[in-house]
Amino acid sequence: MLEKILEWDAELLIYCNNLGTTGTDTFWHIITTFSSWIPLLLLIVFLMYRNYNRKEFTWILLSFATMISFLAISIFIAKEFFGRLRPNNDPEISTLLRILREPNDFSFFSGHAASSFAIIGLGVFYLGEKMKWTYLFFIWPLLFSYSRLYFGVHYPTDLFVGGIVGL
Repeated sequence: MLEKILEWDAELLIYCNNLGTTGTDTFWHIITTFSSWIPLLLLIVFLMYRNYNRKEFTWILLSFATMISFLAISIFIAKEFFGRLRPNNDPEISTLLRILREPNDFSFFSGHAASSFAIIGLGVFYLGEKMKWTYLFFIWPLLFSYSRLYFGVHYPTDLFVGGIVGL
């Protein structure tokens, strides 16, 4: 059963990765770069500052820092424990992919997916009751995660598990 899931995982990656074109490469390079999302993160911090008193806001920032620290440690431990090769480094699949980035660390689970879903999930947790439209922020981790397929550096299961862990 696991072998069949891994086979479907590779097939879905190849399909999604090969949808890319040189005309869209620049867009996805921007999407996958963390710094391009700083304005959204600043907006979330600003909205929290406006909607909570100083003491609550301080505790919220502390909860974000704790979450990011815990997540960074979890990502490192999981990647070392599972040791799954990234698709761009796997000789069985790399020749079938458009590879635009070549990280050398392990693949499972995606730190991009985990961190983006964690940040947005916690942001929506704090702001969702006050502003229903903040659920639109989930577009960010979806695009951020898909960019990892586009570049051929993660399998879909890496992203799925990363998103679940982040949430």
